[in-house]
Order: sequence, then structure tokens, then C-alpha cells
Amino acid sequence: MTLGITVEDTLKSLVNNFKEKEGNIISLLQETQDAFGYIPEDAVYFFSKELDIPASRFFGVATFYTPFYLKPRGKNIIAACCGTACHVKGAEKLINSAKRELNLTDENNTTNDKKFTLEQVECVGACSIAPVVIINKKVYGKMTTDKLTKEIKTLRQEGNV
Repeated sequence: MTLGITVEDTLKSLVNNFKEKEGNIISLLQETQDAFGYIPEDAVYFFSKELDIPASRFFGVATFYTPFYLKPRGKNIIAACCGTACHVKGAEKLINSAKRELNLTDENNTTNDKKFTLEQVECVGACSIAPVVIINKKVYGKMTTDKLTKEIKTLRQEGNV
């Protein structure tokens, strides 16, 4: 990522806010993610230089807390529960089916066009309706590969992508 004028202005504003409020790294990273949808690597190095805090501290916090993302995510988020009940009821089949439908690899969980991100999450606490998939914050229980494929195609058709 090359820092453009507006990106750099945003980063400077975040740094100034951090200094004025005597903020902490978590709040700075939250504000950064709110601004960009993820935490750009260049932003971390910018903060490190401006605040004289090692970049490793920012990366340490960002990788420790699961709500932080270091890569851009898709417009549509598909989260497949991988807890014990979902695993036993076929979560792996669902994940593999979604990967095929979205042309994703094991290394890349976001489509090239940034329309979809497929995430594997820990137990979501809905074991009675396993396997569970959450699509754009809506919970789908007793999910099948056919239903999941249909939901993905519906998102594409509705223009949500």
C-alpha cells in the first residue's frame, strides 16, 4: 500500500487523537480498522515512527486479538463454525464447498474481487443447530453444502457483491 494524501492525513489524525487522549495501542488499532476496514501494514510502521513505539508491539496486539484484521476483508463475510458439534456435523464439508464456490485456496480466504471472505471460527454457541454458518451476521443453522451454495449465489444475484 502506498500512502496517498488522504490515507496519510487519516493516519496523522489518528496519531494526533492518540496523543491528545493519551490513548492506548488497542484503541489506536480499533480506530485504524474502523477507518480502513483492516489494519494496513504501512499504518503500523507509520505509527511506530510517529509514536516511537516498536512496530512489533502493534503487530503483537493486532495478532493477539481476533477482532483485528491485517488483510482487507470481503464485502460479504461467511463464518463457518468449527466447534466440536459443527465439526462432527460436517463443517469441513461446508468449508470445502464454499472454497470451491468462491474459488478460494487454503492460503487466501478472501476472493480476488474482495466480494467474499470465508472465515473459520471457534464455537459460536449454537450447537443444537449444528452445523452453523454466519453470513453477514445472520445465523444459519443445520446448514448443508447445497444451502450454502444457494446463499452465496443469492448474494451474487441480489447485487450484494
